[in-house]
Amino acid sequence: MTVEKRRVPVARLGALERAVMETLWDLTGPMTGKSDATARQVSDTLGASRSLAYTTVLTVLERLERKGLVRRLREGRAHRYAPAATREAYAAELMLEALGRASDRDAALVRFVDAVSPEEAEVLRRALLGDWPERREAPP
Repeated sequence: MTVEKRRVPVARLGALERAVMETLWDLTGPMTGKSDATARQVSDTLGASRSLAYTTVLTVLERLERKGLVRRLREGRAHRYAPAATREAYAAELMLEALGRASDRDAALVRFVDAVSPEEAEVLRRALLGDWPERREAPP
């Protein structure tokens, strides 16, 4: 079975953009059963930990949409927002981007493998052998 590798937009995120993305991922992850959230939901959830105006959250969501990290879905007069990729897919793209900046990719990979825990090394080994039962891909 061949798994199509979809590239995830990688954009550098500021602290507020990161907080909004983390909140959106938390609201829409597999544990919630939801694929999108309203700006109000994001704002209310973020409001529990920091004081932000609703309009600020809207502005950040619009910036994230322009960067390709968020999809805006029309629902009546309102919008709902969905991550363009999973948190894991985004993290993987960040790792690939960092690897791409290394002058010696082999050395960077070896240093990475030396730094992971034995459990993480086992996950990498199984993934390289194609023996990973769950492929967690970005949502469509």
